[in-house]
Amino acid sequence: MKRVLVTGADGSIGRAAAIGLYADGYDVTGLSLRYDHVSTADRPLVGDARSPDDVAAALDGVDAVLHLAAIPHPSLGTPEEVFENNVAATFNVLSQAGQRGIDRVVIASSINAFGVPMNVNPVVPAYYPLDEDVRADISDAYSLSKSVDEQSARMAWRRWGTNVIALRFPLVKSRKDLLRFAAKAESDPSIMAREGWAYLDLRDGVAAIIAALESSVTGAHVVGLAADDVLIDRPTDELLREYAPTVPVRRPVAGRDALVDTSRARDLLGFSPRYSIHNDDHTVSAITS
Repeated sequence: MKRVLVTGADGSIGRAAAIGLYADGYDVTGLSLRYDHVSTADRPLVGDARSPDDVAAALDGVDAVLHLAAIPHPSLGTPEEVFENNVAATFNVLSQAGQRGIDRVVIASSINAFGVPMNVNPVVPAYYPLDEDVRADISDAYSLSKSVDEQSARMAWRRWGTNVIALRFPLVKSRKDLLRFAAKAESDPSIMAREGWAYLDLRDGVAAIIAALESSVTGAHVVGLAADDVLIDRPTDELLREYAPTVPVRRPVAGRDALVDTSRARDLLGFSPRYSIHNDDHTVSAITS
């Protein structure tokens, strides 16, 4: 694997991924509707991930694909726009990559794929820690689009034998932006209760992407991601008692333990998060390793 296509290349994760891939020795083709930032991709292209012609041109000489292009929140378009854009782009990229015999595609799914965090109804998760099999309850177009994207990944594997990893990203930002977001969330922790106060440092997001691209695992897999701790600077069991008292907890929690099960990321991809906003850039495990 030498050249990787990154769709959504001018988004925050896309830009960071292009930098990380370049640093690891990969050639990068970028595809974005526009570029508002300088791109490190050696082949930056302007185009739409929904367009067969644009994606076909972008796939020239590509060995693997990182598909990030999407409308990232239900508030950024009508339900029809959000759903149609995200599902059409993912299916177009997967189908064209599959027909070209490209062996590996990594797509951006979301912690919202099971629907509860953005649900308009007063629902709660079936249990904590959240895992990839938690029961879905979807009431918004964005969450539905991510759920369908995961199904599209399975279809691509069955139809073309394309190996697809769908990464369920939580809140992903730089350390500076995470600290800013955490300060706001501290004033009302209930706003993140249904996603288990999950977050991921952008550097860990890039590391997970590269691990997925370089993985030898076959098939189509959904992989949940999160830091090893919660975003709020309070004990996890205290947060649960106050903001999610009715949700079953399947394993004991201590300190600021995370409420997302990331064992599949470790087992399939060999990935474990390194960074925490609570410990001077690194988690304890990273410092002692």
